[in-house]
Amino acid sequence: MNGRQLARTVTGRGGSGGLRARFRGVAVLAAGVLALTACGGGADGASDRGGDKAAATRSVKHDAGTTAKVPAQPKRIVSVSVTMTGHLLALDAPVIASQATPPSVITDRQGFFTQWSEAAAKNSVKVAYQGFEPDVEKVLALKPDLIVGASSGAENAEKFYDKLSAVAPTLLYRHDDVSWQDLTARLGKDLGLEKRAGEVVAAHEKRVGEVKAAITVPKQPAALVRDNQSAMTVFTPESAQGRLLTALGFTVLEPPAGKGQTQGGRSDFAEFSQEKVGDTAKDSSLLFVSHTPEEITAATARPVWKDLAAVEDKRVYDLGLDTFRLDYYSAGNLIDKIEKAFG
Repeated sequence: MNGRQLARTVTGRGGSGGLRARFRGVAVLAAGVLALTACGGGADGASDRGGDKAAATRSVKHDAGTTAKVPAQPKRIVSVSVTMTGHLLALDAPVIASQATPPSVITDRQGFFTQWSEAAAKNSVKVAYQGFEPDVEKVLALKPDLIVGASSGAENAEKFYDKLSAVAPTLLYRHDDVSWQDLTARLGKDLGLEKRAGEVVAAHEKRVGEVKAAITVPKQPAALVRDNQSAMTVFTPESAQGRLLTALGFTVLEPPAGKGQTQGGRSDFAEFSQEKVGDTAKDSSLLFVSHTPEEITAATARPVWKDLAAVEDKRVYDLGLDTFRLDYYSAGNLIDKIEKAFG
């Protein structure tokens, strides 16, 4: 009801003697109603006028589009990417639940990655659902005010973006072609956690500097490898793992151009047949990404591996099971491994 309608309704009652007085009273009341309406005219308005920050929203550009009405200070985030959950937890973002993978050697019993499962338990993060396809009904039941997910990897949620957006504002990010530091900074900006993002990256860089000064790196290049039995994956200097090793003072092997297979034009790794292991690795030290010790032993015992200079000279190193995808937690674990091996 607007001010004129309110005036007509009230002045239509009673006689004409007090009409002016009543109208003046109604005008004051209507003005008050309009003022209250202006003060509460939407979350974006609150943001523009410096009102209640908890109700403020923003528009955020992400890798699946632009989402309006993203809470400036979200309270209930549901992660539909087990990869993104680690980045969110490092930022102290209010994650209430997360997608989980089927349990494996790189997860805890409920399917959370081991490098951050303790942080998830500390923050009472629940399993939203298990599997790579978002369970929209279970997400809805959690009543999130923001959904964060991935637009790359096995948990790519782009096909479900519209359905998820109908539940709550949804942000999706690629994590395969960006360093975890850059992704952390971007999330910090988009979620209003810039200060914490800066602290996280600064703490990591300080640790890198301390360990770099305390270790002796091998003369030979470092080949960051993963044995797939039928093929060998080599992570390039542009990969997250390669960038971290370079920051620690290593020379990271650049795999031979044009001789390996890449996926979707990616620059972070290439795959080579087992027969090309020797030509690819040459005399490099071998740093295995995401293997058990038993798997490393089995790989280096094969004919195509066992005669490599690194195997004969015992320059074979285990970087840990959690190093396939780096976040703040797994990057810290990798640094610990490097310090122990080369310190």
